[in-house]
Amino acid sequence: MKKPTISDVAEHAHVSKSTVSQFLNERFDYMREETRERIEKSIAELNYQPNVVARSLKLKSTATIGVIVANILHSFSTQVVRAIEDKLNDNNFSTIICNADDDPIKEKRYIETLLAKQVDGLIIFPTSGNIAVYQRLVDANYPIVFVDRCVSGLSVDTVKLENHEAAGLAVEHLVMNGYEDIAIMTTSLDGDITPRVERVDGYKCALERFQKPVQEEYIKGKDRKFLKQELAELFSLPKPPQAIISGNDLTLMEILEYATENGIKIGTDIGLVTIDEVAFAQVYHPSLTTVSQPTFEMGEKAADLLLNKFNSEKSIKSQIYNFTPSLIVRDSSKEVGVSHE
Repeated sequence: MKKPTISDVAEHAHVSKSTVSQFLNERFDYMREETRERIEKSIAELNYQPNVVARSLKLKSTATIGVIVANILHSFSTQVVRAIEDKLNDNNFSTIICNADDDPIKEKRYIETLLAKQVDGLIIFPTSGNIAVYQRLVDANYPIVFVDRCVSGLSVDTVKLENHEAAGLAVEHLVMNGYEDIAIMTTSLDGDITPRVERVDGYKCALERFQKPVQEEYIKGKDRKFLKQELAELFSLPKPPQAIISGNDLTLMEILEYATENGIKIGTDIGLVTIDEVAFAQVYHPSLTTVSQPTFEMGEKAADLLLNKFNSEKSIKSQIYNFTPSLIVRDSSKEVGVSHE
């Protein structure tokens, strides 16, 4: 059967093609309710499917946003993306979500693919490996927002956590509970990835604030596959740490696996605080003390910033929007010497 056209709908509904076009573009200001109902009924009876590509070219919009996540395995990323998708959907935008796997080459390919699909804007958790590509987008005044990570030298609206404060909350809590020797572990510190670098800096500043020595052997930042080896080195030190701050949820998984494999009791043999709330934090034994990020608020803010770019005729100076972390105290970081059995 021949695919129905907009002309077929117009003839079936006894209206003009322009009236059907106005209906499809939701311009109802001067359209009678009876006319709208007739067109809607004709579309249903004819099973008419609008040509989205042609429509987007005419309107110069695809009503689609590309979201490129550095690593979708992070629970933080999943939660933020969910909030972004919800907000965009409420504003009649579809979302294409891509996972870069912390690979700049893959990220660049996704950027090029999404631009070829004529998405209206991009929200990127940047790998920081495509500065020239980002700069071309900025120079072209293309709608773009960064999440979680800043890129030095670029003027892009960015939504991120106040990472210094997050690490500071963890250190302060552990010190107040009697821990003296505190380590921090995170995924690779190579590439100047904002949250990792800032959390380590925040850790150092907090130790100095409490007049505790900064011991470089207590600072570990390696690719995930090397973290258990780094943990073995930590626990082999002449003076192993009494507590560990996990820099993110992927690092946390390696710490918990290592502790289980080596008979180390979390909360008894070693105190633990992790940055990033995880779904199993309350049900793990002992329950895990976390520094939580306001993920849904951050996602909504990123979407709002991008949507505002479509509504603003003039370019507004970009800003970095820092969100406040919160400490959720549970059993993995009770006072030194307190049993959790």
